Amino acid sequence: QVQLVESGGGSVQVGGSLRLSCVASGYAHTRACMGWFRQAPGKEREGVAAIYTGDGTAQYSDSVKGRFTISQDNAKNTVYLEMHSLKPEDAAMYYCAATTVTIPYSDYCSAHIVPDFGYTGPGTQVTVSS
Repeated sequence: QVQLVESGGGSVQVGGSLRLSCVASGYAHTRACMGWFRQAPGKEREGVAAIYTGDGTAQYSDSVKGRFTISQDNAKNTVYLEMHSLKPEDAAMYYCAATTVTIPYSDYCSAHIVPDFGYTGPGTQVTVSS
């Protein structure tokens, strides 16, 4: 059974930084897409970053490009999201997601489709205060 568990959320001030972690267990796809999406109260889910686990190719939404970095540690079955220069509009529940099938190439791993990848964790809350 596949499980994704996020951690690292918290409360920071505007301009601050956080690093989110997502540990995947029971996940057997070495070539797949993983990523992060977020959802704030009353808003739609927004994919913010995706990574192709086959070669580490990353892709970001325009709203976080240049401020967030997605990375992976295959030995630890972990995907990270480094967030810098946080803004009030970054406050949301952040979810890790992974595709349910093997993906043969990185082009599929687009940030905007992360919410539809298939496997999702319970989320970790990020609060940004001014």
